[in-house]
Amino acid sequence: MRTSYTKKTILGLGAVLLSSVAMPAFAQDAAEESSSGITVSGNAAITSDYRFRGISFSDGDIAVQGGIDIGHESGFYIGTWASSIEDSPTFGHTELDIYGGWSGEVASGITVDVGLLYYIYPNGEDGLAGPSDYFEPYASISGTLGPVEAKLGVAYAPDQAAIANDDNIYIYSDLSSGIPSTPITLNAHLGYTDGSLAISADGDTFDWSVGADWAITENLTASLLYVGMGGPKVNDFSDDTVVFTLGVSF
Repeated sequence: MRTSYTKKTILGLGAVLLSSVAMPAFAQDAAEESSSGITVSGNAAITSDYRFRGISFSDGDIAVQGGIDIGHESGFYIGTWASSIEDSPTFGHTELDIYGGWSGEVASGITVDVGLLYYIYPNGEDGLAGPSDYFEPYASISGTLGPVEAKLGVAYAPDQAAIANDDNIYIYSDLSSGIPSTPITLNAHLGYTDGSLAISADGDTFDWSVGADWAITENLTASLLYVGMGGPKVNDFSDDTVVFTLGVSF
């Protein structure tokens, strides 16, 4: 599943409520589909700020997000995820991600995930900045360290017109741990960008976040994150901020 730091209020809450109402029927359909080795899952969320690798794509405003994933018991999957973003001539008002890959356990407790993600901005227009769509292969390895779940990942975008005809690499690590006998999970993230997508003058940028998830129900989760990054601090773009997200899975 494609995720952001959290990646209109009435529409977002409506999606959450509609998903909750439709859940029993959807669960029955999913159970039937699982007999063929294929599962379908979805997610919807409303977030106070769409932060991606520390940068706000919604200009510090609320964003509505959602996605669908189709997986096979072999480990192969495809999916799509979308978010509202700050309207601009180059990117428009919507981000649409399409991805596919393979994820599976390669050793006891060790999971690998490899795939390709394509960022699409369907409402954007090619202008002086050129096209906006680009693709990015990714890979990660995850496992457990005692009570802590850990992930180390990398995403590499080769030279493309949408990223200034240069390449970019993003390396990150995630840690999470549940608090025993509570519905609370603590999370931490550290990322490093080197290349054309870095916002600092020297071409590299760190981003980080710490926060917690509260599992309100089996399918409904509230998240609170404090997000920060290195480089120049621009209000509602790259400044440190608190992000609240309410998400539902089905």
